[in-house]
Amino acid sequence: MNRPLYGVLLITILFTLACGGKKKKSMAGDDKVNMEEFMAAYPKLTLPFSYSDSSFPGKENDSLLIAPVVFSQFVPDSLTTEVFGKNGRPKFYPVGTIEAGNGDFYLLSRGITNTQKSLLLTAYDKEKKFIAGLPVMRITKNTDVSITVTIDPRLNISKSVRQQLPNGIEITGNDVYVFNKAARKFILIMTDSLGDGATDLMNPIDTLARKEKYSGDYGEGKMNLIAIRDSKREGRFYFFIHLEKNNKECIGELKGEARFTSPTTAEYRQGGDPCVLKFIFEDNNVSLQEVEGCGSRMGALQCSFNGTYPKKKEKKKEPQSEQIVSKAKKTK
Repeated sequence: MNRPLYGVLLITILFTLACGGKKKKSMAGDDKVNMEEFMAAYPKLTLPFSYSDSSFPGKENDSLLIAPVVFSQFVPDSLTTEVFGKNGRPKFYPVGTIEAGNGDFYLLSRGITNTQKSLLLTAYDKEKKFIAGLPVMRITKNTDVSITVTIDPRLNISKSVRQQLPNGIEITGNDVYVFNKAARKFILIMTDSLGDGATDLMNPIDTLARKEKYSGDYGEGKMNLIAIRDSKREGRFYFFIHLEKNNKECIGELKGEARFTSPTTAEYRQGGDPCVLKFIFEDNNVSLQEVEGCGSRMGALQCSFNGTYPKKKEKKKEPQSEQIVSKAKKTK
């Protein structure tokens, strides 16, 4: 091959590689990334688009990982802190991009920690500047509901929630959001919540006797409960614990029988269970102390049952006749 022809061929190959062989910029944090390069990591989505709690991969492809230093350039820390807390160390992965008209667009990202998974929706204007964000789905290892988020062609964002109650009844709820550009936020325009079925805690030992001195319910709020009930064996009591801490990063339950080791102290210790838990009673509260690690019961090793919990006032039971009248009113 003569030299002039060889030179032309070489230039042609190099030009072709330069134009058509350009690789996507890495999101690993080693290189500077602009908004166009950040957007290129997100595949285009067609509407309607749905994403459910089962859509989160069992194992993430780390080649898609977006380093926090990159993600925080285009998504404010205030949004991720709201979801994962100040001490959260989430990993972020792209889900996709959606055209929102007039040059505006949405990005869908998933954030993952050891205890929580979240689907984040963020909106940007035609200048590619951040406008607003919405954590449209949050799930933990102890989440007992099924969640599906759907974005329709009119850009309505629907979140459907289903929950199976212990009595076998299934309840559902639905929230609908839209993006209000003038207000610079996503707003809730319709809600059909799960009501009490989703927020009231089921106490499996509630019907047991509570005549002993320290029997009763302890804790603050609807979703924190230390229930103490009388045991058939002297010097013992049944208990059920459900706690939600650190913005629901720590959620756990423990049920069993504890034995008094002194008039005000009791201990849960059972063969085969690494968890050993101490109960310290005062007149109006109970303190829990982990003697040996129970953190795994709370969803993560850094979580614990430790704390002091006030005694709740016992709810007065309605007379049976009043209950019948109340139920009759509800059925009208």
